[in-house]
Order: sequence, then C-alpha cells, then structure tokens
Amino acid sequence: MTTSAVPFPPPAGPPPSGFDEPLDILHACHDRVRRSLALLREIGERVATGRVDVGVHGAAADVLHYFDRAAPLHHEDEEQHIFPCVLAHTSDAAVRAAVMRLQEDHLTMEALWVRLRVPLAALANGRDEAYDASQRAAAARFCALYGRHAKCEDEVVFPLAAELLADDVRHAAAQEMVRRRKARRA
Repeated sequence: MTTSAVPFPPPAGPPPSGFDEPLDILHACHDRVRRSLALLREIGERVATGRVDVGVHGAAADVLHYFDRAAPLHHEDEEQHIFPCVLAHTSDAAVRAAVMRLQEDHLTMEALWVRLRVPLAALANGRDEAYDASQRAAAARFCALYGRHAKCEDEVVFPLAAELLADDVRHAAAQEMVRRRKARRA
C-alpha cells in the first residue's frame, strides 16, 4: 500500500575526512549507526502499519547504503586499530571478554545484514511485499545487537583505547582510516 510521502530525515553524509583522531572517526560512525538504526526501526513500523511511501523507499535505500559501505569500514577500523591495542594492553578479564564479544558481534551483525539486505533492497526499489514480518523481526534483532554493541564500545572500549593509543599510533590509525574511506568513495 502506498500513501503520500512522509519525510524522513535527510541522508547523512560521510564523516569528515580531515579527522586526525581515530576515536573521533569512530564516534562519528556511531552517530551514523544510531541514525541508520532509527531509520530501520521507523521503516519497520511504517511497513507494519501499511504506511509505505516514497519516503520509506528512500529511507530503505539510505540504510542499505550505510550498512553496505560505511559499516564494514567501521568494523575494520575497530578490528585493526582498536581491539588489538586494548587486548594487548589490558589484563582486565571483563574488558578482554567484552572485546571478544564485540568481535563475535561483528560476525553476527554481518550474518544478520546478509539476511536483511535483499528484502531491504527490494523495499528500496518499491517492492513492499519482500519486507515481511520475519524481515522486520530480523531487523529488530539487528538493531538491538548493534545498539548494545555500540554502547559497549562507547562506554568501555573506546575510553580505554583513548588512554592506550600512543600519539604516533593514533595519527597512523587516523590516516589509514581516512585513506580507506577515500579509496572506497573513489
């Protein structure tokens, strides 16, 4: 069922490429993750109540774009620059367990995204029937996991990494992160 268009928030642009601090880049990514998850939840609510319109199709395309392009880079940033540093420099069992759980989360989120991607792409292309109740339930699990994951990183891992990363390592990490993003856009 298509109704008149109800606006969604405008798409977020890529994080600024001039960041010198890797944790600033990661925090900016988390802001975009939260925005994309909010869009995904809103899409599910609108589809469930039959309020599908061009705004929903556009929001689906925006969410698809973020989780196809930016999210994998964000995970790679953490896997290459943050998690190894924290694991190498802390003996705190709870922190180590949290980092290992976050690494597992990346795999689980990737698997959930594979399941969501095709029906969300169909929705982005105007085919509403592909985004059924099972897809909405998978999206809810994806949102919950991603939300918990980002909260742990924000509250536990990133503050510790900020203390542990030496200035030269921070600079090199930021340069690598920005370089990969520029290469991805090219």
